[in-house]
This record gives sequence, structure tokens and C-alpha cells, in this order.
Amino acid sequence: MSEGSDGSVTVSVSVSAEFTSAAVDGSSSSGSGGATTSSQSVAVSVRPVCWYKQLRSGADTAEMIEDTSDPGLTESLGKTFDGYEQYADDADGYWYRPTCDYRYFQGTDPGEYDTFARQWLDGKTPVYVPAGQAAPEPEVDGETLARAAWDAVTIPAATIGYNPTVGESRATIVGMDTWIWATGDTPSQATVTATAGSTTATVTATASGLDLEPTDGEVFCTGFGIPWTEQNDRVGTDCVIVFDRSSAHLEGSVTPVEVGVDYAASFTATDGATGYLGTHTTEATTTIPVAEIQVLNTRPTKQP
Repeated sequence: MSEGSDGSVTVSVSVSAEFTSAAVDGSSSSGSGGATTSSQSVAVSVRPVCWYKQLRSGADTAEMIEDTSDPGLTESLGKTFDGYEQYADDADGYWYRPTCDYRYFQGTDPGEYDTFARQWLDGKTPVYVPAGQAAPEPEVDGETLARAAWDAVTIPAATIGYNPTVGESRATIVGMDTWIWATGDTPSQATVTATAGSTTATVTATASGLDLEPTDGEVFCTGFGIPWTEQNDRVGTDCVIVFDRSSAHLEGSVTPVEVGVDYAASFTATDGATGYLGTHTTEATTTIPVAEIQVLNTRPTKQP
């Protein structure tokens, strides 16, 4: 925990993420789709909405209260800093006051912040911390924790395989159904977890398929695809590109294909918080050589 110049604090939190592969071709690190194929562990700094803010030392607080000329104010401050007299000679320990700041609230509704802050502050009073003892630990609410954890994670970009692959260039063919499928550690789901104090937040992000944008061609894709095999060919696939032009006019004689995946993220937390974190899109570019087969049509000759 560290304290900023404005009295706010930040908390270092460990975040872990696990990714479930969409690949069904055995190319993932686990060897099969639907398994946990990769993980991440990162540290992130989280700024709590509410915390205990350091105030004056025991000696300075006592002096402030006793030098007040208004008896009513003196009485009120004495109740707020209950027991201040016993720390009147302590210049090394400090009082800490519970406080909240709207600037660090994740929501946009002032009414929601007011409710949140009132609930957190309810029953809390300033506490005195002698020198050498730890200040009160700030509490990170579930939504703040979830958003910080989600922002800290990097989802692996998608990689793809394709078929047909003709000749040394492994080219597909103009006008044919080119099967596309997710390979490697392309995630279909991400699970992100972080814990701060007594609060644990879990973010689950899922995707339904590949978003493909070839330079020349039409896309028919509603999933992550399956690898082409003779057996799979009888069943069909949910992801193909039909290229309408060869790659000959493009740089390197390959056709760029933008590959994206949209992940919808939601969270739950042990403090009861739940919510939706929006959509995150990963983007990558791959290239596929596309060839054109020349066919000669002739009219049959009549036999005498």
C-alpha cells in the first residue's frame, strides 16, 4: 500500500488469468480445444474508493482540539477523536479518518456513489495508530477490483489455419470454400481473478467465434471453425471464406485477412457486486496466398 500526495492510497493486487482454447486441431499447448491452454499472472495498482486517510499526529490533534475557542466545537472534536487526551504527548503516531472519494468510484450515478459511501462509512470512526504499527488496510470493493483486474490482462490474439493448401505456396483457390479454423492458444473464454483483503472478484469473458475481414472475398463464419478433413467435409463447417480474386495483385502475392475476436465480459465478487464490463476485441492480421485455376472450355467435335 502506498499513499499519494492527496492522501489517497493505492493497493498492489495480484491478478491471475486462465484462457480456454477454441482450437480443436490439437495445435494448442494442451493438445486439444476446450482446455486451459495458457495463463497470466500480473500485478496491478488499485485505488480504493474508500480508505483511512492519515491526519495529524496525536500531539497536533490534541493541540488543535484544546486551542479551539468554541466550547461546542471542542466538545464535538473531542467526541470525534475519542480518547485523544492519552495521545496528547505522542508526536510520532497518527490519527486516521475513514473517507471516500467520488473520483475513484467506477460507476457514473452520483446516487449509487452516495449509497456506497454511506454504507462503507457507517459505524466507522477515526482510529489512532501508534508509531511502528500498520495503518488500517483499505478495502477494495468488488467492482473496482474487477475492472482493475480486467484492464491488466492481455488476451492472446487469434491465430488460424485454412484449407485448401495447394502446392509449395500452400495457396487456396479462388471461388472455393476456404475452411478457416482457430489454432494455437486462441481463447474462447478468459477467466480473471483478483483478491484484495477479504474481497475476491472474478471476471468471465466469452466469445462465440472469429470475425474475419479478407481483402478480397466473402465471409461465412458463425463460430471458431473446425479443421478440414475428409470426414469433417461430410459434416461441414461454420467458418469459410470464398475468395473472389487471386493474390497476384497484392504485395507479396498474399491476401491479408484481419482476424478479430469479441469477448463479452461480466464479473461477480464476494462482496455481492456483479456487473457487465463491456466487450473487448483482439485483433491480428494474417496472410493467405490465393491462386486462380485456369480452365479451358472447348466444344466437343462431332464424330463422322
